[in-house]
Amino acid sequence: MSKVPDSIRRMAHDRNFKVTLRIGRSGLTDAMFEELDAQLRSRKVVKVKMNKGLVEERSERQTVFEEIATRVNAILVDARGNVAIYWRS
Repeated sequence: MSKVPDSIRRMAHDRNFKVTLRIGRSGLTDAMFEELDAQLRSRKVVKVKMNKGLVEERSERQTVFEEIATRVNAILVDARGNVAIYWRS
């Protein structure tokens, strides 16, 4: 796993850093992956929020977030609750 630079971590944990993509009840759709990919191309860091109830278990949620990272060729910087932060260098 690549090391995430401190500047990216600071940006990811900034309180003013807003969610720009939501995973709704339709779940992990191709359109969602395409949107995340497009956002990662235009900016380095993207914050994603998954609707509550989409995945019940915490470990399952982590697995889903990691799967998303793999699919869009990004690094999962952090995942807390229903929010994940992705970075592509």
